[in-house]
Amino acid sequence: MAPPPSVKAALIARLAAQARPAPLPERRSWPRWRLAWAGALALAALVTGYLGITVNALNRELARRAEEVTALQTRVTQQQELLALLRAPETRIVALGGLPPSPVARALMWWHRESGGFLVVHGLPEAPRGKAYQLWMIAGGKPVSAGVFGVDPRGSGTLRVKPARGVATVEMFAVTLEPAGGLPRPSGAMYLAGKVL
Repeated sequence: MAPPPSVKAALIARLAAQARPAPLPERRSWPRWRLAWAGALALAALVTGYLGITVNALNRELARRAEEVTALQTRVTQQQELLALLRAPETRIVALGGLPPSPVARALMWWHRESGGFLVVHGLPEAPRGKAYQLWMIAGGKPVSAGVFGVDPRGSGTLRVKPARGVATVEMFAVTLEPAGGLPRPSGAMYLAGKVL
């Protein structure tokens, strides 16, 4: 016997009701003030990081500029000393000529007994690795070291010479090639020499 149509309709309605998914629980969202606070903290962290990087870069640039200023001040001081040396009437100019290892080399020494001197050389070959040029003051027939210097690829170099303590009169200047750092007595070939007239 077939069921009445109302039973069939009731059964289909009951099955449809059971097949519906259960409603999802409501998602709780953060309050707006918490979202704003989190965003502000993230922005602050980004700004702080950026400022840190910028400050470090500025500090490095300032340190580099300070080194440049110090180097320029040193050069200005040296030039002022040289000008004072050139103006002094007691300053002697000594010409140093090249000797057989480098006959084309030339040098000038501005020498003042109390203030010291300033050597400018041209035409010297570059010193080999582990070697340097050393300037000597010859006084009483004995050499006294006046400093060590190098030259650029064109063979030019300079040396600021301190006054010779305990040396009454310098008779001659000479340049030899010595181990880097210099020696207390000359041992290498003499490249330049000139008498104080």
